[in-house]
Amino acid sequence: MEAQEQLVRTKADGAVTTITLDSPRNANALSSRLLSELLAALDSAVSGQATRVIVLTAVGKAFCAGADLKETAVNPTAAAPLMADVLQALWDCPKPVVCRVNGAARAGGIGLIAACDIAVAPEDVSFAFSEVRIGVVPAVISVPCLRRMPSRAAYEYFLTGEVFQARRAVEIGLLTKAVEAEFLDAATSRYVQALLRGGPTALAGTKEVLRDGITESFSGGVERMSRLSAAFFASEEAAEGRAAFAAKREPSWVPAS
Repeated sequence: MEAQEQLVRTKADGAVTTITLDSPRNANALSSRLLSELLAALDSAVSGQATRVIVLTAVGKAFCAGADLKETAVNPTAAAPLMADVLQALWDCPKPVVCRVNGAARAGGIGLIAACDIAVAPEDVSFAFSEVRIGVVPAVISVPCLRRMPSRAAYEYFLTGEVFQARRAVEIGLLTKAVEAEFLDAATSRYVQALLRGGPTALAGTKEVLRDGITESFSGGVERMSRLSAAFFASEEAAEGRAAFAAKREPSWVPAS
């Protein structure tokens, strides 16, 4: 029996692991098989001690077209639980995730982008929440997207399904930065290198603060964050950071250039 072609590829380069959606024939549509492979790749990158930063990208003209409509026509519920698991894995990932958006994104593809920590795309890339135009709802992806977008923008694009460009995606919080296409790799690399300068444990803790810091009362938040801050100031990583600062050297976690 012939082995199935991989739909997701992983490449480790020192402290950086790049996960690539590799199903250009259907614009990297989110089939249950692609999602399963993506989830496995994320789990492997998180568990790998050498990996400090994860880059999510794709090959072909599109980043991701959303759900695999051919699969949903046969089995409408096949991919939904896997999509939820992938979004949760991206959102909760203790390591920073940079999304290198190589091309157009639709529907569920935007959900992947929203679940990443930093997202960069070429200025000519387009986006659309196209679900309503085929009679479905942007349900699962609303969870990360509504945590990025202001309410008015969400109403506008969720309800109309209209196409918008990368600069607008930056304005409404779905992208971190839009650049000329020729500078996509350089912009991605700049963020990756900046992230590699942060302490691994501190980055994971900071992601926790960003995820959970506004979900409780002010007094409760201040109390909990005070304990978290004290724990980090007392950590071995912080001691190394202070020693490096005093000695005017790089901390031990910064990769040698």
